[in-house]
Amino acid sequence: MINGITEKQLSLKDTLPSGQCFRFSEQDGLWTVKAGVGSGVRVLTVSQDDLRPITEDPFWAHFFDLDTDYESLKAGFSSISPFMADACAYAPGIRILNQDPWEALCSFVVSQNNNIKRIMGIIDRMCNFYGGGGFPEVSSLVDAKEDDLRMLGLGFRAPYIVNTARAVHDGAIDLEKLKSIDIDVARATLMKVKGIGPKVADCALLFGCHRLDCFPMDVWMKRVMAECFPGKDKDIFGPYAGVAQQYLFHYARTSGYFSSRED
Repeated sequence: MINGITEKQLSLKDTLPSGQCFRFSEQDGLWTVKAGVGSGVRVLTVSQDDLRPITEDPFWAHFFDLDTDYESLKAGFSSISPFMADACAYAPGIRILNQDPWEALCSFVVSQNNNIKRIMGIIDRMCNFYGGGGFPEVSSLVDAKEDDLRMLGLGFRAPYIVNTARAVHDGAIDLEKLKSIDIDVARATLMKVKGIGPKVADCALLFGCHRLDCFPMDVWMKRVMAECFPGKDKDIFGPYAGVAQQYLFHYARTSGYFSSRED
């Protein structure tokens, strides 16, 4: 532990592939992460054994949310139920990333009815085609041709990307305001755009605007809530429900808990 942070406090292997972000790779224990739009793209290469490139750089320390006390959050969550305690213990080093709000919004529009590997490929091609390696600027997608977007693998999502870019460009979506306005108003604002439903809106708010009260619901989380917290909703997790959601989502998706119950 060169950096003073243990894997239980920040796990790269659990945080980066957990469905929050899509511009990362791993080879021989080295993780490469890209963040930022256009020419402002930042590139990080780091290993779990030496996290100093994160801890010593304010940009990456913020990106990995090092200022939030996850130990206290996990302790509080673990008192809710044994299942929640197991989820926190299973991958305690997961953190919610502070991503660029436009990158997160656009990425989760891409993510609809898609898997992580394919999402990563599409976004990589978008970055090369429209962003010179950085994530495409809003302005570069406002007038994007749907045929070009489909060529990159976006399929039915192509018009949704253009719709979203135009809404941001024209001011119908104010990305900075989304960080502070009432959460229901923020969600409704996003959902006015064709192609943005409740799950995409909540993911964009949680992972791009750091609205930690957001609680995205997909098939995994619907099953978790129905079977493990029957009759309850996200309010049982308090104002940091989005953090609890990420522990629960990762545990449900990768631990085999539900498949073992079906045997």
